[in-house]
Amino acid sequence: MQVLEEESVADLIARLGVPPERIRLKPPPGTATEEDVLRVQPLCELVDGVLVERAMGWYESRLGALLIHYLEDFLELHDLGMVLGADGMMRVHPREVRIPDVAFYSWEQFPDRLLPSESILNAVPDLAVEILSPGNTKAEMQRKRREYFAGGARSVWTVEPEKRCVEVFTAPEQSFLIEETQELDGGEVLPGFTLSVAAWFARAGQRR
Repeated sequence: MQVLEEESVADLIARLGVPPERIRLKPPPGTATEEDVLRVQPLCELVDGVLVERAMGWYESRLGALLIHYLEDFLELHDLGMVLGADGMMRVHPREVRIPDVAFYSWEQFPDRLLPSESILNAVPDLAVEILSPGNTKAEMQRKRREYFAGGARSVWTVEPEKRCVEVFTAPEQSFLIEETQELDGGEVLPGFTLSVAAWFARAGQRR
C-alpha cells in the first residue's frame, strides 16, 4: 500500500498508530522494502511500506532476555519448538515485517525441523510476546495483535513492566490478566510451562 500524495502526515501517523518520531522518512513512506529493513539501524519494522523504529529500552530487553532463558530451560526438557529474541524478523504478510520481543515457534511449523535460510522468517509464531515501552501506543499494539492472529498465532502476551503484569490474548480482543502475584502459564501453546511473574520481575531487578 503506497502513501497517496494527498495523505497528510496526521493521516500517516493515525494509520500506523505510532508517534511521529518513530517513523522513518528515508526511504519515503510507502516505498520501503524488506531490503531496507535488513540494512537500517536501529531495528525497524516494515508497516505498509514504511519503516517504523521499534520502541524498546534496556529494561524491556532485560525482561525479554530472562523470558527466553526461562523458555529455553523448559524446552530443554520439553522439546516443543524454538525461541527467537528481539531481532528475529518475521513476515506477517507481504510488505509487513514484525519483530516481537520474544517469539515461540512449534516444531510443527518446520517439517523435519528444517529451518529456512532467508533472513526474514516467512512464518508467524505460535506465541508472540510484546514487552511494552513508553513509546508503544494502544493502536500500535492492537494492529500487531490482529496481524499475529491473522497469520496463525495462537497466543499473544503483552507485558506491562510498570504494572508488573501480563495480559494474555487468545484472540485480538479477547484476553485475561495475570497479576504480579500470579503464575503465567503456557496454555495450549506451551503445555506445562509456568512462570511466577513476581519471580521474573525480582530476577530482572528493580528500576528506580
